[in-house]
Amino acid sequence: MIRKIILAMGLAPVVLSAQVPVTPTSSVPGTLPIDRVAAIVGDQTLLWSDVLTTINQRRAQGLTIPPDSAGQAALAHTILGELVDEEILVQKAKEMKLEVADADVIAAADRQIKAARTQFGSDDEYRNELRKAGLGSPEEYRKGLIEQYRRQQLQQKAFAELKKQAKPVNVTDEEVTAAFERSRAELQKRPATVTFRQIVVAPHASAAAKAKAKAHADSLLVEIRKGGDFELIAKRESMDPGTKQLGGDLGWNRRGSGLVPEFEQMMFALRPGEVSPVIETAFGYHIIRVDRVQAAEVKARHILIAPVIDSADVAAAKVEADSVAAQWRRGASYDSLVAKHHDPTEEKGVLQPYPRDSLPASYGGALAGAKAGTITDPFQLANPRGQPKYAVLQVVTATDAGEYNQSEIRDQIRTQLSEERSIRQLLDSMRKHTYVSLRM
Repeated sequence: MIRKIILAMGLAPVVLSAQVPVTPTSSVPGTLPIDRVAAIVGDQTLLWSDVLTTINQRRAQGLTIPPDSAGQAALAHTILGELVDEEILVQKAKEMKLEVADADVIAAADRQIKAARTQFGSDDEYRNELRKAGLGSPEEYRKGLIEQYRRQQLQQKAFAELKKQAKPVNVTDEEVTAAFERSRAELQKRPATVTFRQIVVAPHASAAAKAKAKAHADSLLVEIRKGGDFELIAKRESMDPGTKQLGGDLGWNRRGSGLVPEFEQMMFALRPGEVSPVIETAFGYHIIRVDRVQAAEVKARHILIAPVIDSADVAAAKVEADSVAAQWRRGASYDSLVAKHHDPTEEKGVLQPYPRDSLPASYGGALAGAKAGTITDPFQLANPRGQPKYAVLQVVTATDAGEYNQSEIRDQIRTQLSEERSIRQLLDSMRKHTYVSLRM
């Protein structure tokens, strides 16, 4: 399958002592083994030693070598077929004038060498194992790795281009079922997952704190309009930790890139060099300056002045969150609670299965053992701006760890089979236009 071709493109960690008990061409005792041509692809030859080297790499990745000679021969023929496909991809990449950067392949090879070298206590031991593994001197090994990585990246580039040309191939239900049964033993275990909706309650500043912040922002706007340096004032005054040290620089932004609506609307209304009036969002009070504009993008800076949140505001948020949980459990609609209580700067939940063991600690604790339909007690979230928020969750689905069943991954299997076959058709078509002679 083409899946094996793609897997073969990932180089295995070097295990120099893992040699395969597959016998190459027999030789006279006391002489060096004689290599032989296994296949010719275009104007390139594939050697029996290439096949053995690939089998050794696969063995290092966990491939089990058949104990009988017939099984070993079948494996060798399968590997040779994959090497032919890979050589066709390399030749196609060259035909399409695809290139890889020398710096990338050299860096990848050097990382591999560094990993291999750590397996040995001394340079002499490293050199001896390289020689025993048939990999030559360290210099020859490095040269071979660089070429291997170059071919790998050319194959990947050619494969990416071929995928664009591939046409979908129909796959029957019976074929999906058969593929599932063949792969069942190799499938990873399904992790325990959860999906949930949430309402996040943020503390609200008092009217007095908001008025003080607004007055401060107004005074900064006056300073800017009198000729004050926007970037220096942002570094001195802004309360946005992500942009403060950058002089308020927000970089380039497109519409719909995640900025709050009020901020985005003002930013796109300004011309280069213009400074906005003070505007309010859920984060506080902003002053915006647009630096540059290009098609559908704006490069801007801002200064944020956030109202001070005190302990009384945080305590009030906890009471509000308790009330949200109680109302939700009594049957209040999620949408109505969101409209009234949810912090608009926060997501409303995770509606795609999310591994339980990857949840943030606070979420993991709140959802421990929770079943579908459970509404959690409010729990505290860390807030990078300093003051905590409180979240209330409703579990939508909860799936225990275990084996996948066919219905869960049927669509993925169908898609993979279709892609494999469409690429296989393209490779077979390319074989018809490439001289291929198998000599094994």
